[in-house]
Amino acid sequence: MPHAGPMDFQALILCGPGGSLNTFTSRPEEYPKCLIQVANRPMVFYAIEFCRQSGVTDITLITPPLSFPPLRVALDQNPYLTSFYSHQVSVIAPEDLEMTMGTAEVLRLPEVQRCIHTNFLLLPCDLICGIPGESILEAWITNQSVLGDSNDSKGVHHPSPPTTSYFERHLEARSGGMAVYYQTDNREDSIREEATDFVAIAPLEQDDAPVVPGPEEPTVPRFSLSKLLMSMPMDTIKEKMKEDKGLLIRHSLVQNCPRIRMLTTFRDAHIYIFPYWVKDLVHHQKKLQSVSEDLVGTWAKSAWQKGLGDKLGLTKDFNKTTIPTRERDLSPVSSHSGAFVDKVIDLRDISTTRTRSNSDPQSGGLHQSTELPQMLAYVHRGSAPFIRRVDNTGILLSTSLLLAKLPSIEEVGRKAASPFAHAHKVAYPEGVALPSNVTKKDCLLGENVIVGSGAVIKESVIGANCQIAGAARIIRCVLMEGVVVESRAQLTGCVIGRRAQIGRESVLRGCDVQDANVIPKETNARDEKFMVSEDLCV
Repeated sequence: MPHAGPMDFQALILCGPGGSLNTFTSRPEEYPKCLIQVANRPMVFYAIEFCRQSGVTDITLITPPLSFPPLRVALDQNPYLTSFYSHQVSVIAPEDLEMTMGTAEVLRLPEVQRCIHTNFLLLPCDLICGIPGESILEAWITNQSVLGDSNDSKGVHHPSPPTTSYFERHLEARSGGMAVYYQTDNREDSIREEATDFVAIAPLEQDDAPVVPGPEEPTVPRFSLSKLLMSMPMDTIKEKMKEDKGLLIRHSLVQNCPRIRMLTTFRDAHIYIFPYWVKDLVHHQKKLQSVSEDLVGTWAKSAWQKGLGDKLGLTKDFNKTTIPTRERDLSPVSSHSGAFVDKVIDLRDISTTRTRSNSDPQSGGLHQSTELPQMLAYVHRGSAPFIRRVDNTGILLSTSLLLAKLPSIEEVGRKAASPFAHAHKVAYPEGVALPSNVTKKDCLLGENVIVGSGAVIKESVIGANCQIAGAARIIRCVLMEGVVVESRAQLTGCVIGRRAQIGRESVLRGCDVQDANVIPKETNARDEKFMVSEDLCV
C-alpha cells in the first residue's frame, strides 16, 4: 500500500526518445521508449509504481510532442497503466521539447517550470526500483531537518523563527539535494554494456547524520547517506585519464575531505530529490544542460572547490517571492492524500544539531549563512532490493529474464509476492498445446499466447498475442506483443520486436529484430540487428 501520510513532494518522470534502444524506438510517434515492455509491462509502469509506493501521487510525465498521443492512449487503455488507483497521472508535452535536449534544459522549459510547485522527485522512465521510495524521501527530509536547525557558538539551541509555510522554511534554509547510485558489478545479471559512473563520497559528520530512537541503542541511523563529492560518467574519466596520462585530483578535495571513497562500479540511477528552489536555479543558470553532470556533478564539487557553489548559484536568492502559489493560498494546509492538517511540523524546531541558517537576536530576523547546501548520495550496495535502469537491449533482456523468475501471486500469495510479480506465470494456459515444454519457474507468457505442440520455451518472456509454432525452440529470449515464430525456428538470447515474424527453420543467436520485421525462412545469424528499413541485417 502507498505511504498514507502527507508527502510534500511531486514526481517528474522524463519520458525521452530512447536513442540507446533505437532498434525498438525508431518511430517514437507510434511507440516511444517509455512504452517498451519489460517483463510484459510498459517500462513507465515501474517508474509510476515506484512513485505511488513512495506516497507521491502528484505525478507528471514529460514527453516530446511527437510521443504524446501514444503515451496518452496507453495511460487510458493499457491495463497495467489504468490499474493505478491513485490520482490520475498527468502528461505534458512542451512545445519546444526536442529529442536531443538535455535534462536540465527540459526543466527550464516554461511548461515544466509552471508545473513545479513543491519539492520534487526527478526520475527517468526506464527506472525499475524495488528500494522503498518512502525511506529515501524520509531520509532526505530527516537530514534536511537535522541540518536546518540553529545553534550558536556556545552550543545553545535557537529554534528557527516561525514562517508562514513549510515551503518558506525550506527556501530560507536552502535545503540540499540527493542522488541515488547502485552497484553494477557482481550481480546475477551483470552485463558488459551497462554504463557506470565515477563517484566520490565521504561519510557525513556525526552531527549531520539523521537519527531516530531505537529499541536497543539510544540512536540508530535512519538511512545510509553520504556526502557526494564527485559524480561523472566513467567514459568521461577515461578520456581525461588518457589525456592527462593519469587521474589528477585537486589538493582542495583531499584537504577538505580527508575521508574519501572513490567508486567505479556504481551507476547513477537518475533518481534525484530536489528542493523547490532548484526550479529557480535551473531557470536562471542557462548554461546547465544535463542534470546528472552539470547540476548534480557541479553541486557535488562545490563542497570542496572554493567559489564553485557561488558560481553555480547555490547561495543566490534568485527571487525572494518564489513561494509556491498553490501552497501559499491553501489554508489549512492540504496533503496529497486528501486529508487536511492544521500545522506542518518542522523537525528543525525540536532538533539540537547544527544548521546552515543562524538567528540574529539583534535584528530578530534570519540571515543567510555562507555554508552551501549539501548534495547527498545514497549508494545502494548488493543486488537486493532490485534496481536497474533499462536503457539498452542487453539490460532489457537480462532484466526481463530476471523478473520472469519471480514467483507469481498465484504461487505465493499477494503478501509474499514481489511488487514486480505477475498474477500468473502463464496468463492463458489453454493456449499451450501438449506435448510442449514451457518451464514456468523462469518464464512469463502473456495473454492469448498460442504455443504449438512440441515447442520448447525456457527462461523467456513471451508478450501478449504471440504465436509459437510447433517444434520451435526459444531459450533466454524476449518476444514482444504479436510476434510470430514459425515451425522449427530456433531463437537463443534474442529480443524480438512487436509483430515481427521469424521464418521457419531460422536460427538466430543474440540478435535484435525490429518491430514488424519479417525474417526469411532458414536465416542463420549471430549477434546481428535486423532493421525494417534495410533488406539485410546490420
